[in-house]
Amino acid sequence: MESLFRPFKWGFGEVSQLLLQLESRGHAFQTARSLVTPRKSLWGEHKEAPTGARRPRAKRPPEAANPKESSDPSKPEGTPLLKKFWRQFRAQAAPPGVTELQRLRDDDFPRKKRVLPVERTDGSEILFGIAPCSMALATSKRSFSRLFLKAAPGGAAPSMEAFSRQAGDRGIPVEMVQRKVLDQLCHGGVHQGVCLEATPLHPIDWTCRMEGATTEKATQLLWLALEGILDPMNLGAVLRSAHFLGVDGIVMSRKNSCPLTPVVSKASSGAMEVLDVFGADDLPSFLKAKSEEGWEVLGTVAHTNAQEGIPVVSCLDFRWMRPTILVLGNEGHGLSPETKSLCRRMLTIAPGRELEPGIESLNVSVAAGILLHSICAQKTKEGKEK
Repeated sequence: MESLFRPFKWGFGEVSQLLLQLESRGHAFQTARSLVTPRKSLWGEHKEAPTGARRPRAKRPPEAANPKESSDPSKPEGTPLLKKFWRQFRAQAAPPGVTELQRLRDDDFPRKKRVLPVERTDGSEILFGIAPCSMALATSKRSFSRLFLKAAPGGAAPSMEAFSRQAGDRGIPVEMVQRKVLDQLCHGGVHQGVCLEATPLHPIDWTCRMEGATTEKATQLLWLALEGILDPMNLGAVLRSAHFLGVDGIVMSRKNSCPLTPVVSKASSGAMEVLDVFGADDLPSFLKAKSEEGWEVLGTVAHTNAQEGIPVVSCLDFRWMRPTILVLGNEGHGLSPETKSLCRRMLTIAPGRELEPGIESLNVSVAAGILLHSICAQKTKEGKEK
């Protein structure tokens, strides 16, 4: 008998009182016993019950026949105790398959807890990730509203404490929130426990400020022009490679191009926060103006595409002798015809094998890294020290 109540961890007094109440409800008690120990008699003795035989119904003790008339005031009323018993009994005696089915259901259809949205400042955006947020705070090119950090039971990690101190020194409010709040803020991006509410970044008008863009200062200047890059991951990767390899400036077309979003900043590992990215409403006009100043405009093309009237040169054979602008086109159709007409030469990357049709070209961010490295590797000591 005690095996029936052992999982409940009840006291002896509660068990004896419950037995009296269950025996007064003989059928329910026999049902409970048959579910837990089908081959035991009413009082726990091991007896093989014959097939088809019915269990004898327990006699009701006289003193428990009518609990309301019981004269013992120490016995509690039976209803709460019975409810407690059946609630725990159902949990203990549930078939093992039910729990497994529930787990499978929860895995396939998880219950989503509603997360209350965080009110944001009008016109702000959410940077996410350690590198973008750290670079943004260091360069101060934006205005900041709040810093969101992941709350941890054992205390904040050292990197999170550094963010908190940095924000405190700048007077930026810091909020410790749950992971699901951060997930909602960055729409499921990899936030690494950090989100920063800030004003957006926009390309700088190239006619207002072009530092280092004159031929009088140095002969080895390299600018990167981007026309119609649409994928934010590609744009971020290009910016990261350009910053790493030492490109002097970046200008992008404003039309039909990806804006400088938090996803771009994350893909660039924070390089977007450091670089000055210029914008041109009319990129061909910008290229024409720089060409008249003595800059060489280089286009890019796949190795299989011959260009009428424009020399195609392998990036390994190119010699960097004067200020240069390297132009990268759209991921799908490349450079526009107007932009191609302004290029003096077209750079290409030679493949290492015969390629099948459809995969003759590289991803624009990969091609940018190879082309920029082939040019920047020619930088002289004078150019590196400028």
